[in-house]
Amino acid sequence: MNAHVVVALSGGVDSAVAAALLKAQGYRVSGLFMKNWEDDDTDSFCSSAADYKSARAVAEILEIPLHSANFSAQYRERVFARFLADCQAGLTPNPDILCNREIKFDVFWRHAQKLGADLMATGHYARITPNGSAYNLLAGRDRDKDQSYFLHTIDHVVLPYVRFPIGDFQKTDIRERARMLGLPNANRKGSSGICFIGERHFRSFLQRYLTGTRGPMYSVDAQLMGEHEGLMFYTIGQRHGLAIGGPGDAWYVVDKRPSDNALIIAQGTHHPALYRETCETLTVQWLGDAPPLPWEGHVKIRYRQEAQAVSVESIAHGGLHLRFKDPQRAVTPGQSAVFYDADRCLGGAIIAPTPPL
Repeated sequence: MNAHVVVALSGGVDSAVAAALLKAQGYRVSGLFMKNWEDDDTDSFCSSAADYKSARAVAEILEIPLHSANFSAQYRERVFARFLADCQAGLTPNPDILCNREIKFDVFWRHAQKLGADLMATGHYARITPNGSAYNLLAGRDRDKDQSYFLHTIDHVVLPYVRFPIGDFQKTDIRERARMLGLPNANRKGSSGICFIGERHFRSFLQRYLTGTRGPMYSVDAQLMGEHEGLMFYTIGQRHGLAIGGPGDAWYVVDKRPSDNALIIAQGTHHPALYRETCETLTVQWLGDAPPLPWEGHVKIRYRQEAQAVSVESIAHGGLHLRFKDPQRAVTPGQSAVFYDADRCLGGAIIAPTPPL
């Protein structure tokens, strides 16, 4: 019997073509649509109803069964609660990374197995290749769409059971294949941002769950520039929302100082205070065997960044000390530093709060 693959059919073009490619390769394919968020405004800001309608239309054309599951309770407990806690602590978390680890490649995979799945697949732009008895996670061929950054925390024991069918393709190729297959979502706009926020203003959404404490906003030379609405509502490198007028270059957030609840800002896109030569991380998670430390390789400290040369050494409590070859702009605590050896994603760690300026 052909292996049974359950595809995370989201309603988008990437997962649709992933399912089509797997079926053409001879797999027995089923779709599973997952709903990960519910609140009073879901229908207004998250497109779950429209997504499900699109996924159902794709399944009908591909002649594959479509199942659905509601994982919103698990998402709130394992992703959203952590997101709020990190925001409260003044960090800038990335819930998409946590969602991949906790929901898509854990809760989803467990549910797929109950449906009789031998394998699971998604429409991520990444690749998996065998390496002896282990498996490597590789960047997608389309460098502009590569999503390995978001996948670096998934449990490496799951990798043998995962397929990324579109990882060798360019996005333009995927849309063209969708048109050739007559898929109704061939030209559907891709999703962006965090689903549970949608088109809402981030600060307004967060204020529904957390209460910010106003505090002083200082320039890097200690001049009082105004008042902020709460450190949790700002991120390093942020320009908008500072409410500072006047002549000259724009102002940017360069530091958050919890000790006196102060927001530190600097004027100019390339102000030296926006750059860091080093940073530290929390506990690192490797996808396989850890490279021998100290180690020299490459790191991304944000999505779609070109990998940067870095020297890495271990510190206490499983964290890492990073020294960049070139100073990096807007190194942001709460975001992830993800390590690469050429195309291979080795793992990563959350960037720790930095010493005050």
